[in-house]
Amino acid sequence: MARINSHYRKLMAGYLFPEIGRRVSRFQRQNPGKKIHRLGIGNTTEPLTPAVLAGLREGVDRLSKAETYTGYGDEQGDEDLRLALTRFYASRGISLDPGEVFISDGAKSDAANIQSIFSADSQVAVQDPAYPVYVDTNVIAGRSGAYDAASGNFPGFVYMACTRENNFVPEPPAGEVDLIYLCSPNNPTGAVATHRELKRFVDYARERRAVLIFDAAYAEFISDPGLPRSIYEVDGAKECAIEINSFSKTAGFTGVRLGFTVVPKALVVAGSEPEEVHRLWLRRQTTFFNGASNIAQRGGLAALSREGLEECARLVGYYMENARIISEGIASAGLAFYGGVNAPYLWVKTPGEMPSWDFFDKLLEEAQVVGTPGSGFGPSGEGYIRLSAFGHRGDIEEAVESIRTNLKL
Repeated sequence: MARINSHYRKLMAGYLFPEIGRRVSRFQRQNPGKKIHRLGIGNTTEPLTPAVLAGLREGVDRLSKAETYTGYGDEQGDEDLRLALTRFYASRGISLDPGEVFISDGAKSDAANIQSIFSADSQVAVQDPAYPVYVDTNVIAGRSGAYDAASGNFPGFVYMACTRENNFVPEPPAGEVDLIYLCSPNNPTGAVATHRELKRFVDYARERRAVLIFDAAYAEFISDPGLPRSIYEVDGAKECAIEINSFSKTAGFTGVRLGFTVVPKALVVAGSEPEEVHRLWLRRQTTFFNGASNIAQRGGLAALSREGLEECARLVGYYMENARIISEGIASAGLAFYGGVNAPYLWVKTPGEMPSWDFFDKLLEEAQVVGTPGSGFGPSGEGYIRLSAFGHRGDIEEAVESIRTNLKL
C-alpha cells in the first residue's frame, strides 16, 4: 500500500511567495487601473552581459558540431569551470582543490539537498529569520515536529534569533547541535557577519564536530573590504564548513540556473572517515543529478573571465544603486530599516507594532508596492518587511516615489 511522506503535512499551508501572489492578484482584480510596483521577490531583471552571452553562445555552437559536441558531462561539473572557480577563490587568498568544487543548477537546490548526506536524527539550527528552504527541507526529512502556529516554530529545531540587539547576527547555539545554517549577506535581513562573528561559529563547530552550511549567494554584493565573502576566510573553516554559492544574482543566472558548492576534503564529522563527507556528496550527486547544463557552464566560465568579472561587478553595482535609492526613499518616508549597504535587501521595520502581513497589505493598498512580509521567514521576522533592490531603475524610482507620496504613517 503506497503512502505519502507525511512530513510534508507539517509544512505551513501555502508557501510564502504563493500567498503574496494571491493577495496581489486579489488587489489587481479589485483595482484594475492601478500599477503594481514589485519590491518583493529577489529575481534579477537586467540583461545578461556581453561576455556571458558570448560564453552561452559558444556553448550552443559547441553542441552544433560533431567534433565539439558533448552529451552527459561530469556530474561534478566541467573541469575548466571548477578550475576557474579555484582561481577565483585563490584571488582572495583561499586555496581549494578543484575536486572540492561541485557545480549544480543553483544554490537553492544544493541548500535543499545537502542535508540528505547527514544523519536523519541530526539536530538543526537556523538563523531566525531565515530563507525558507533551510527549514522546509529539514522538515520534509523528518527532523522536526509539526508546525506550531502559536510560536511560529517547528519543534525540534534550534532557532538563533537575529534581532536589532545583535545586529541581526546571532550567537552560536547554547547547546549541542549538529547542522547550522548561516547566510551572509543574509537573506532576508541584509546583515553581513564579521570575521569575529563567523569565527565564533567556526570555533563552536570544530569543538562539537558540527557542520556549518554557509550560504554565500550574495557575497559579491559586499563592498566593505573588511567583511568576509567566504567562510573559508576564517581559519579552521575547511574542517567544519560547506559553502554554497550561485551565479544567479551576480551574473543574472536566475533563469539560466548555475551554482556551486564547496565540500572540503578536510571536513570530518563524528564517526566518518577522512574525506568521507566529500565522497558522500559526490555519491549523492552522481545518483540524483546528471550535471548542470553544458551551455550554462560555458556561460559561468565566461562570467569568471576578466571581462566577465568586470561586467558582473557593474551589474551588482546597478542593483546596489537601486538599494541606495530605496534606502533614501524609505528613510524620507519615516521608516526605519537595516541592510541595503553590503546586500541587495532592506529589512524595513513596520510602523508601531504593526504585524508584517498588515503592513504588507497597507503598503500594497496605499502605495501599490509589494514587499515580502518578514514573518514568512520565521518568528523573529515579525514586525518587518523585506524590500528587494532587484528591478529596473525606472520601476524602482516609481515605487519609491509612490511610497513617499502615498504611504500614510
